Amino acid sequence: MKQLLKMAMLSGLAFGMTAAIAGENAVRQAIQNSMPSVKPDSIKPSEVKGLYEVAFGANIFYMSDDGKYLLQGRLVDIEAKKDLTEAKMAGVRKKSLDSLGQDQMIIFQPEHSQYKVFVFTDIDCGYCRKLHSEIDQYMAEGITIQYLFFPRAGKGSESYKKAVSVWCSDDRNAALTAAKKGNKPEEKTCPNPVDAHMKLGAEFEARGTPMIVTEKGTIYPGYLPAKQLAEVLKEEQSL
Repeated sequence: MKQLLKMAMLSGLAFGMTAAIAGENAVRQAIQNSMPSVKPDSIKPSEVKGLYEVAFGANIFYMSDDGKYLLQGRLVDIEAKKDLTEAKMAGVRKKSLDSLGQDQMIIFQPEHSQYKVFVFTDIDCGYCRKLHSEIDQYMAEGITIQYLFFPRAGKGSESYKKAVSVWCSDDRNAALTAAKKGNKPEEKTCPNPVDAHMKLGAEFEARGTPMIVTEKGTIYPGYLPAKQLAEVLKEEQSL
């Protein structure tokens, strides 16, 4: 009897693994057929039976295990009152920012850094300027600010050109500070990451600026005063 139970368990496990592989293959094939330009970073079963989670870049969507249906939106655990998709998205955002690299950002770092945030900014945005005018307060709270450009008017706009010019300046930090004060930077061009910043901001569903992203990938849209941001980051670190 024990041997029969063991065989049944192994058979069930093998069937489950086979079904999972079949489901993943069906999803992968459906993506290849319908969206050949999309190269998934991962395909894995979601918390819902018959539904697969597909991640690529800073995006997550869901597909049925037969590859016939695609769902875009949030998967919420009602009992736990938890947005499961947001928890996954935070990790995806962190990975995307790490892949971009700090050498592709303009960084203001205090002598003793306790926290780091990424800030998508528009040189001509009022609250972006307010945040930067208080940069010393963020430094005093031990917060490193890592700037990425997100000119809301789009590519080719005056804000976009200013972002490129700031990046191409000899002293990017000083040029950004001057531009935030309303001084128009000397127009320059060079290889720059502005388009990559904008693409990432769009993938993060940026609706405006500033948009603050923590080290854990959590998004806080809009301006937060230094002390309030420090409290948020302290709480996040404790989780």
